[in-house]
Amino acid sequence: MKKFNLGRKHTIFNHFISEIRDVSIQKDSMRFRRNIERIGEVFAYEISKEMVYEDKDIITPLGISKQTLINEKPVLATILRAGLPLHQGFLNYFDDSDSAFISAYRKHKKSGKFEIKIEYMSSPNLNNKTVILCDPMIASGASMVMAMEAILSKGKPKHIHIVGVIASSEGIQYLKENSPVKNWTLWIGAEDSEMTSQSYIVPGLGDAGDLAFGKKE
Repeated sequence: MKKFNLGRKHTIFNHFISEIRDVSIQKDSMRFRRNIERIGEVFAYEISKEMVYEDKDIITPLGISKQTLINEKPVLATILRAGLPLHQGFLNYFDDSDSAFISAYRKHKKSGKFEIKIEYMSSPNLNNKTVILCDPMIASGASMVMAMEAILSKGKPKHIHIVGVIASSEGIQYLKENSPVKNWTLWIGAEDSEMTSQSYIVPGLGDAGDLAFGKKE
């Protein structure tokens, strides 16, 4: 497993991360969604560097331009509902890609604990495909592992890029120990060391789904 933390570089990317964390800016849900989308665009650009390319001749009005272009079409997968703005950022760049959607939620118990449930998945065949699986928050890591298992039910990808805007150190370790696939790469925007007993990342940013789309009952 390779791991890339884009937040360690001094770029405009960190400005987007700071705004989605800022409690005063979070009140603007449209800006929150747009910042998540822009973060997805940056991830898409960086992940494109890891893909396979081939030389092609492009005919212009005045001649031929030799270009080196991606020769594969990744499948863009996301976990509903919080992952939708991040998915849109990827789709803005990989605009001819197919998409996969996974519905995962926390089923809370009276004890205060919860379990992750996968309720629904829509996906093309994933055999020998490059898959980009994104979710804004990687907290415990359990939902991401279950999402990877769901992906395997649709075929055997040649590589999976796991993307989280903010991840906990515990969640990253859980992924390393429990990933059901060998060929995968982890991309994150920030790593936070703490997590609450309810599996919320600290300092994190709160509930990404609620901030993007409103509170749920």
